[in-house]
Amino acid sequence: QVQLVESGGGLVQPGGSLRLSCAASGIIFSVYNMGWYRQAPGTQRELVARITSTGNTNYLDSVKGRFTISRDNAESTVYLQMSSLKPEDTGVYYCRGRLGSSDYWGQGTQVTVSS
Repeated sequence: QVQLVESGGGLVQPGGSLRLSCAASGIIFSVYNMGWYRQAPGTQRELVARITSTGNTNYLDSVKGRFTISRDNAESTVYLQMSSLKPEDTGVYYCRGRLGSSDYWGQGTQVTVSS
């Protein structure tokens, strides 16, 4: 069965860094478009960054220059490197994989930015 498993979340001080990982199984990872989303309490889930199967990327305006999405097709893993973290980056971060009508989500990993 298909699984997307996120890891790397945690508590970090403002200005700090974290790297999230999402390991995929049960899919041909290299052909999937992958994305990272986040959801803060009381808000809608929003797209943070995505990377296509061909490596094109795009980002939420508020994270441009601070976050970098990348993928390792040999490891079936997508990463989100987050730097200069702010309290407003706090939320549950979800990995998503899409190909046509196929649409899979991970269970999420909590990121808390607080002093």
